[in-house]
This record gives sequence, structure tokens and C-alpha cells, in this order.
Amino acid sequence: MKDAAVTAFFERLAARIDAPTTELDYRNPYTLLVAVVLSAQATDKGVNKATRALFAEVETPAAMLALGEERLKEHIKTIGLFNTKAKNVIALSRALVEEHGGRVPADRAALEALPGVGRKTANVVLNTVFGEPTIAVDTHIFRLANRSGLAPGKTPRAVEDGLNAVVPERFKQHAHHWLILHGRYVCKARTPDCAACCVHDLCGYPAKTTADGTPPAQADDKPVRKAGGKGRARPGRRKR
Repeated sequence: MKDAAVTAFFERLAARIDAPTTELDYRNPYTLLVAVVLSAQATDKGVNKATRALFAEVETPAAMLALGEERLKEHIKTIGLFNTKAKNVIALSRALVEEHGGRVPADRAALEALPGVGRKTANVVLNTVFGEPTIAVDTHIFRLANRSGLAPGKTPRAVEDGLNAVVPERFKQHAHHWLILHGRYVCKARTPDCAACCVHDLCGYPAKTTADGTPPAQADDKPVRKAGGKGRARPGRRKR
């Protein structure tokens, strides 16, 4: 995707939502960190349902340690992998108390050293809490970046690096939230709502859907060729 198209891509997303943010419910930096850890392989809606009562009772690492692993499990048992996640939340809470004075560190290395915290979680916290222009690549962003041709990559890190290379600086602060929301509600996994997409004409996805449900092979949209003609084939491209 050419520079002008990338700029237009984010201008249109920004026109839809001027200040996007996470859909996870949280009360402070610590509860956001916990919510993001719990959200791995789970929906934000499911996490919010489980943490509603939890965060009414627990808002600090010390309070989480006082709650204990077994009682934490009772709160989050509706979330996938809750046993492992409960163990990690207790362990990261202990590390925050013992190593960081009970505060969430504003440092990538320190965040990623916490149990259960990987690069994506660190990126979310650094962006949402500390205002850093990081891009957290989740399943929605990974799909959208590859499908549209915005920043193709075989791994989340490759997509993250690609996005950091092409997203204009003025859009980087909110880029991952715009992309997550667009991927969650418009560029959906099984049936993207291309007719409602504000970047429809900029997207290189060859199998665009139509408002009346016309199969991709009958759609009027033509694939947008990548600059330079040749390049890595996009997912779903038909042989000619």
C-alpha cells in the first residue's frame, strides 16, 4: 500500500472515532494490566463480565495477594485457561509488590519480565497507561494488516514492525485501537462487512463482500495491486 493510501486509510478511521481506547474495563494501571493478561484467547466482553465483581473487590497488587489464587479462580472461572491465568496474576502481583513498590512499571523490559506478560500485553499497557505510540498486534490487527495489504507479515512481530514502518507518526498513538475496532466490527474474520467499510477502496483484499451478500467471485470490486506489480501473495488471492 502506497504512502498516500496509508495516510488516507488512517484519516478515514480517525474520522469515525477521534479518540479510541480499549474496550476492556479497568480502574487503574494495575487493573488494566490484569485485564489484558486475562484477555489472552478470550473476548473483552467475557473478561469484563468476569472482572466486574473482581475489580470491585481488588484494585491493587497487595489486595490481589490477599484475595489469593483460589478465590481469584472463582472470579475468573468463566474465562479460558483460568487456572494458568490465575497463577500468573498472583505471581505478577507479587513481583509488582516486591520489585516495583506495587506500581506498574513504565518500561517494556520490566513489564515483559512479569509472569504472563508478553510483548502484546506490554504494548497495550505502554500505550493506554503511559501514552507511548506502541502498536499491540492481536488477532484482529494481524488479520486486517494481512488482508488489506497494509502491513503483511507471517508473525505478529513482523506485522508490528511493518505497521511501525508505514503508519504516519501523527496516527501511531491511536493506530492499534483504530485497527482493533475496525477488525472487530467491520473487517471481521469470517465475513468482512466490506460494504460498510470506510477504507473499502484502499484495501487490497480480492474477495470483498457486497451489501446484498453477492459471493466474492461475482463482486464488482477488483483486487488492488501491490506497488511494483510483483510481491508476496495476499491471503485468498486467486490464481490467474
